[in-house]
Amino acid sequence: MDTFISQLISQSGVLTLQQIVMHIVASAILGLAVYLSYWYTHTGTSYSRKFNVSLLTLAILTGTVMTVIGNNIVLSLGMVGALSIVRFRTAIKDSRDTTYIFWSIIIGICCGVGDYLVAGIGSAVVFVVLLILGRVRNENRILLIIRGSKALSSDIEKLVFSYFNKKALLRVRNTTRDHVELIYEMPRSIWQLNYKSETDIADALYALNGVEYVNTVTQSDEISG
Repeated sequence: MDTFISQLISQSGVLTLQQIVMHIVASAILGLAVYLSYWYTHTGTSYSRKFNVSLLTLAILTGTVMTVIGNNIVLSLGMVGALSIVRFRTAIKDSRDTTYIFWSIIIGICCGVGDYLVAGIGSAVVFVVLLILGRVRNENRILLIIRGSKALSSDIEKLVFSYFNKKALLRVRNTTRDHVELIYEMPRSIWQLNYKSETDIADALYALNGVEYVNTVTQSDEISG
C-alpha cells in the first residue's frame, strides 16, 4: 500500500526549461496551422476572428496543461476534477467548428507530452483534408411564401409548377375560410429559373388579382450568431 501511494505522489521526472519551451512553442506552431485552416475554410459571415484566435490559444493552453501534468497521476486526477466544474455555453455556429476544437486540443495533448511527430503528421493530414473539402457548402434553399384568395389555390399551384418545371416542393399549405397560404421549397439552382423567365414569379402571381403577398426567404443550415 505504501509503495502504491509513493508511486502516486512521486514525479515521473522534472522537465528542463528547454523541454518546456519546446512543448509550448510546438503547440503554438501547430496551432497556427489550425488558425490558417479555419481562416481559409470559413468565409463571409460564417468566419469568426475571435473564435479563430481562441483555437490557437486553446492549443497553447492545452499543451501547457499537459506539460504540467506529464505522467503525474495525482496532478492529472486533480486537473480532471478542476475542469469538471467548468460549464461551457458557447453556441457552435457550424458543425465543422467541433472538428477544429478537437484538433486544437489534440495538438496540445500531443505536444504537451512531447509527441511532436504524431502531432505534426496528424495535423498535416487534417490540414490537407480540410483544404480540399473544407469549403464544401450546403446549397441554400429558397422558400417561396404565397398568400391569396382560397379560390385561386389551384391557379397559384399551376403557375408555380409551370415556372419551376414542377420541381418546387410544396411544404406547407395553411387555409382559412377565405384565404390560403402556400410555402414552396426549392434549391437555389431551381430558383434561378425565375430569372430566365420574362416575367418575375411575383408579378405573375399578383396578376391573378387575389394574391395578397409573395415572400421569398433564403434558408440555410448554418446558425448565424
